[in-house]
Amino acid sequence: MITVKQLTMAELEAGLDEIRRSPKDEGVVELIVRRPQVNEREVLEEGELSLVEGLVGDTWKNRRSSSTPDGSPNPEMQLNVMNSRAVALVAQSKDRWPLAGDQIFLDLDLSDANLPAGTKLALGSAVIEVCAPPHTGCQKFVARFGLDAMKFVNSPLGRELHLRGINAKVVHPGVFRVGDVVRKT
Repeated sequence: MITVKQLTMAELEAGLDEIRRSPKDEGVVELIVRRPQVNEREVLEEGELSLVEGLVGDTWKNRRSSSTPDGSPNPEMQLNVMNSRAVALVAQSKDRWPLAGDQIFLDLDLSDANLPAGTKLALGSAVIEVCAPPHTGCQKFVARFGLDAMKFVNSPLGRELHLRGINAKVVHPGVFRVGDVVRKT
């Protein structure tokens, strides 16, 4: 078993320039991950996005949410999207990216300045919309990537750059694939 060292705050901050070089208007789908059960991950070459289910086969529609009055899944948190350069930094190895818990990893600037809530992104034949609720890390993120990684992604700069990612919802169903171009519409 390979032991992965959790990075220090200084090591994480040293990676900021690379993250900031992410494309602004047109990027690439780097990884698609479906969560068929809690703590299970399936890496996909192709994903289908549905208005009702989000990523088809993912457990989002079955997960309870503390952000809705009745505990139902929050439609503003249907998809979790993370910058591929940010996850590459905290995970250190692409085979560890799925541990972040996100479904879509994009080489695209996810910062609030570049993708404010309401921005639409076309990927494959689907369109998703950036939602306002912040995407923050949880105890699982800390266990997998370290406390400094959690502090890094949730720092004021981390939140501004959306280093932990963004929440999104499907506004036009369709299919997308790893390697597809993603662009602001």
